[in-house]
Amino acid sequence: MRRNLVTRLPRRAAGPMSAYDRLPPALRRWLAQAALPWSAASALRLWQRALRDTGSEAAALSRLAAAEARLLARDAARIWGPGHPALRPDAPPSPNRRKPPSAAPATPGR
Repeated sequence: MRRNLVTRLPRRAAGPMSAYDRLPPALRRWLAQAALPWSAASALRLWQRALRDTGSEAAALSRLAAAEARLLARDAARIWGPGHPALRPDAPPSPNRRKPPSAAPATPGR
């Protein structure tokens, strides 16, 4: 069946999930809730640099969150323009934002 796999693209040495499984637990927890689809390699590079600079897991996690916020703001500016709420932290929340359903008032006698 190798003849069906003729390609000039390089083969991966290992699957992406095995790289994810080798990440430190705190980084894996952060990646599980991240808004962007980080690769295991790029997240690990940023994590190791943050740990080397700060020496603290909490500070490294806050650096990861700040990096993600910068990337999201950059993408928001490029895609939706400078008026997007992600670029204006002082802007009030959008009035079109869905509100959680309120509890229905209890009707007397029922």
